[in-house]
Amino acid sequence: MDLAKLSRISMKHLITLHVMLDTLSVTASAERLCLSPSSVSKTLSQLRLNLDDELFYRHGNKLVATQLARRLGPAVHQIINDMNQIMTQEVFNPAVYEGSFSLAMRESTFELLAAKLSAHVLNLAPNIRLDIHSKNTVGFDGLVKGTLDFIILPHDLSQPPIARNELVWEALINDEMVCLMSASHPLAIKSKLSIDDYLNYSHVGISDTDLNTPFFEMQLAQQEYSRAVPISVADFGSAALMCHHSELLFTCSRRWAENAFQADGLVTKPLPFDYGEVAYSLVWHRQSMNDPALRWLYEQIVGFTIKLRAFE
Repeated sequence: MDLAKLSRISMKHLITLHVMLDTLSVTASAERLCLSPSSVSKTLSQLRLNLDDELFYRHGNKLVATQLARRLGPAVHQIINDMNQIMTQEVFNPAVYEGSFSLAMRESTFELLAAKLSAHVLNLAPNIRLDIHSKNTVGFDGLVKGTLDFIILPHDLSQPPIARNELVWEALINDEMVCLMSASHPLAIKSKLSIDDYLNYSHVGISDTDLNTPFFEMQLAQQEYSRAVPISVADFGSAALMCHHSELLFTCSRRWAENAFQADGLVTKPLPFDYGEVAYSLVWHRQSMNDPALRWLYEQIVGFTIKLRAFE
């Protein structure tokens, strides 16, 4: 990125190019911008020099935009629109908004929030598009690159999140962890598990390279305990299916276990050790709140989960 070259192009240049692409006239552009034609011509000359392109050329009695000028048009329009939103802080009107939002969720979050949250948002903003991805396919890099607006996922509050200062984490719904097993499991008849019970059987784990080692795993390691985890899968549902057909144990969210179809018929037991604090958290890029549309969606997600907690 040539920052020195970019620094020579200002909003004045971009606005002039934007209006010129619309009017194809120096005089008409000057009138719209409340400037003199010579001032517009001077700005265009500076932009031509910086971009090394003629931008507009005369064909008969008309000005014609060059290929580069036409190609820059949509990007320049978006830049001006974004800057206008930042400067004016326009009131967002969801009823007429026709943009799109991109979210990623853990499979467990789909079970708890996706359907009801989507219905709530679409009821207020009927013309929007919601793209909901699996957290396994689009992770935190999507937030950093701008291809993703929000992530919602189960999160261990007892340890710091991943070290990305540009990302903001907010707990939405507190939760607790439980141990799942099949109804025919030898431990299913016990009212309370001991630490030996928990460690004497193999476990199915969840793969997530984005997140740190769970707090309860570190707690067990500090006490010189270790779980046997012969199988790791990508999501909660797959882990629950493993439990249905084996004596594997699965440590997961209580909220998910109570709501998921895949967990139906499994036995839930409290964990026999300190697992710290867990919650479902919302993650976004710090600069996202400059966008009124994204700020509105953030408010809808937070408000929706507050109502969800109130009905518990």
